[in-house]
Amino acid sequence: MIPKENLEFLKDVKKNNNREWFLANKKRYEAYKKNYHQLAQQLLDAMVEKDPSLASMQVKDVVFRINRDIRFSKDKSPYKTNMAFWFSPGNKNWNQSGYYIHVEPGMSFIAGGFYQPEAPALKKIRKEIAFFHDELEEMLADKKFQSVFGDLDRTYTLKTTPKDYDKDHPAIELLKLKSFEASTKISDAELTDKHFVANMVEKLMLLKPMNAFFNRAVEAED
Repeated sequence: MIPKENLEFLKDVKKNNNREWFLANKKRYEAYKKNYHQLAQQLLDAMVEKDPSLASMQVKDVVFRINRDIRFSKDKSPYKTNMAFWFSPGNKNWNQSGYYIHVEPGMSFIAGGFYQPEAPALKKIRKEIAFFHDELEEMLADKKFQSVFGDLDRTYTLKTTPKDYDKDHPAIELLKLKSFEASTKISDAELTDKHFVANMVEKLMLLKPMNAFFNRAVEAED
């Protein structure tokens, strides 16, 4: 479960997103960070047990800094108001499909898949879908997957047929996608449930076949 004091800290950061307040509450932040990293380790241990491809990850690969990168943002608030966890066999220099947990009171969710792959990876994923779309469609049609995640997010998609593909291809709507992820909301009650880790891992593992599909694609030789 997520300690209530961590959630209260996030709420207070949102109300007082400035350096002066943050420095005055440094001890609260240190306690928050300790709990955050402990929870990351618990989640990672449980995730690795279900998905061994994550075995090389460490806590430092899972967590995020609280400081926002404001260099190119109109919003100059210095601190993030969420606690997040990312699990993927990739690394900072090699993006891959993975699992994500976003904790923010009233706005929490879990997600997974391959978010906006760069052109080389996108090309490989489309090739994989073109040849093995039946496999992916079967994953997306799974009743448990649909009961939790529904479908892939269709926000980022081409309006026209992608280059090198026929408009009549049976998987043309999947081939038009520019991002491949699914998500579902988490209630505040779920955050403080004593079975939080087990419940989140159970849901995230419904994304495992899809993640393996996309990672297989990007790992393939050209």
